[in-house]
Parts: sequence; C-alpha cells; structure tokens
Amino acid sequence: MSDEKEIDYSLANPDTLTKYKVAATISEKVLAAVSKLCVAGEKIVTICQKGDKLIEEEVAKVYRTTKLKGFSHPTTVSPSSYVTPYTPLSSDTAEANIELQPGEPVKIQLGAQIDGFGSIVCDTIIVPPKDQAEDAVTGRSADLLLATYYANELLLRLMIPPGLLAGGSDEEKAKAAAVKAPTQTKITSLLDKVAKTYECNLVESTTSWLFDRNEIEGKKKIVLAPAEGTKGEGTPEVGEVWGVEMGMSLGTGKVKTIDQRATLLRRTSNTYILKSQTARKTLSTIQSKFGHFPFSLRQLEEEGGDTKYKVGVYEGVRQGVLRQYELVGDKDGAPVARLLTTLAITKNGITKLGAPPALDLSKVQSDKKITDEEILQILEQPLSKNKGKSKNKKKKKPAKKADDENESDDE
Repeated sequence: MSDEKEIDYSLANPDTLTKYKVAATISEKVLAAVSKLCVAGEKIVTICQKGDKLIEEEVAKVYRTTKLKGFSHPTTVSPSSYVTPYTPLSSDTAEANIELQPGEPVKIQLGAQIDGFGSIVCDTIIVPPKDQAEDAVTGRSADLLLATYYANELLLRLMIPPGLLAGGSDEEKAKAAAVKAPTQTKITSLLDKVAKTYECNLVESTTSWLFDRNEIEGKKKIVLAPAEGTKGEGTPEVGEVWGVEMGMSLGTGKVKTIDQRATLLRRTSNTYILKSQTARKTLSTIQSKFGHFPFSLRQLEEEGGDTKYKVGVYEGVRQGVLRQYELVGDKDGAPVARLLTTLAITKNGITKLGAPPALDLSKVQSDKKITDEEILQILEQPLSKNKGKSKNKKKKKPAKKADDENESDDE
C-alpha cells in the first residue's frame, strides 16, 4: 500500500491523462455502436447486453497487464421520460420485454475505466423507425435536442476558470483571472435562458461531479435547478476532472421516483463486515469486477446465474456498503434529454475525456433561436487555447448564426 501512495495519480502525471484518454476512446466507440442499435422495436435489455459486451471486448485489447480496468458505467438505455440511467434485468419478464418506440428520445449512458480512471458518456438520440432512413428532427423533439445541446455547450464554457484563456498583457490577464467564477445560481440562470428559448425546462437537480481515481462523485458538485434542500459545492479548478451533465425536459423539469426496482448500484467507501457468507461473496465479486464504479444487477445475474446474489445486495444496501440508484423520471411523463461529458481542466482549457458526438445541426430544425447577447457571447468563446490545430473550438458557430445558416461545424 505504501508504494501506491507514492504514485502521482493527478493530471500532472502524463500517464493519468493517457489512461483517461484510452478509456474515453473506448467509451465513445461503444456509444456510437450502441446508438446504431437503438431502433424501434429493439428490446432495451438486449441493447444493454450488447453494449456491455463491446466494452469488455475493447477494454481487453488495451493495458493487458493492468488488472484494474473495465466498466466505469454499465450500458444503460433510458426511455423517453426517464431521467436516470435504466438497465433492466433479463430475469424480469416485464422489463426484459420493454421495446424502444419510434420517435422517442432515449438516453444512452456507458463508460470504461483504465486503472481506476473512468470516462463516462451520455447521449440522447431520437429513435428512428425500423428499416427506414433517419429523417430530419423537427417540432418539439428538435426543440428538446437543441435546448440540451446549446445549454451543454454553455455549461462547458462556464466550467473554465476565469482568466484561464485570457490573452493580452500580463496586467490584462491578471485582471481577467481576478474575476470571480459564476455562482451556481448564476449558472442555472444562464442555462434557464437557453431552456426558455426552446420552451423547455432544466431537469431538477441535474448534477455534475468532480471525478477522481475510482471515484465519480467527489467532494465538489454543481447542481442545476436544485430541488429544495439540495445545493452544489465548490468551483472547477485547473487539474481537475469532471463529469458534466445536462438535463432538459419538455415538461416542467420536476422529477419523481419511478415505481420500479432499482437495478443500478455501486460500492460505497463505507466499511462494514457483512454477516452472511453469501453477502460477503457477493461483495467480493462486486469489488473485483466493478470496484467503486456503478454496475447493473443484470451483470451480477449473468456473471454466475446464482440468485443468492440478491440476498447479498439487499444486506449490502441495508448496511450502507452498497448504494442503489433509484429510478427517477419526469413528474409529468414529459420527454427528457440528457448529455454527459467527462473532461479535464488543464492550463490550456477544457480537454474532453469522453463526450457525446456533436449534434448535426443541419438535421435538427426549429423555428426558435437564441437571441440573448450574453449567451451568444459565451457560446462564441473557445473551450481551449488555440494551438494552431484546425480542430480548435473557435470554429464553432454561435447558436444564432448556426440556425441562420442551417449548418454545423466541427467542435
């Protein structure tokens, strides 16, 4: 253990960033593959199984001598009004038969980790009809996707510490750096303007977390549209990795607990010696295969086919060594969209360590446009310093121009 403490796991160690990037490559590759599987009539449980298999196959190809690698998040596919990740059980006939419906927005979330450095991504797609070419997205579905996309782009820019990308003289840079970071209330206020432009609402208590090695819910968090009694804590700083989440609803944005079994869990940092041998065996399996990252009960079910694991999970949750994520959905049953980006904040700005693909704005058509000058000004800002590469974020068109010209540029 003493040797492990001597290893620098911060972003100052180039190996750390490399491992995050390898995990990100896997996460993005599998996300793209799973997105293609999401067509009308396909069963959600089948899609989740295929996604998990792809993650395992891709992880096996890299860092062959590293034992600590695998999932940072199982494949989950959440139907229209579901807010949180959904991963049904094969053994539950009703859940196992749930199929995707044409035209519904589904949220795909998954992730890989290398040596405890996890990259989690989430994208929202509109389910296409089976055996038909994808049409342009219009109407309220388009409003939902555009609101989510632009609010996410805005939030990513608000994650950049003040003055980090400032140019000019030393005095001008110092002045820019002295500006206070926006409060979480201010962040919600700005994002709410984007939501209202498209007649949408932020999903209540959408939370972005500080990531660390073997940890996806760190000491800092940003809570958008917080519910009563909840609040964020801390501001983003250089040298940190964050999981940045955006949630948008065509309803009020208020949420409720869905009356279905919680199937997504993770190991907590609490230590407690479970009493039964079955529970201890289950916890040992969870620890060796998933560490402190989320996992699906379905994965345990398929691991050995032993139904006794349920007893172990129940005892683990009761004693606080396992946390279960309750299923949450839109209170009004309205369609919801979500995005999740894993990113690093470096001295050069934002480095994406796993992100959903950029929205093809030419295929999403709405009669609504962002006109607020403060919002447009922030959206025009780059995510990182220009290093002379053509891929630089400066080429992104602001919302108003993109809508006017009906075209999309690369990130």
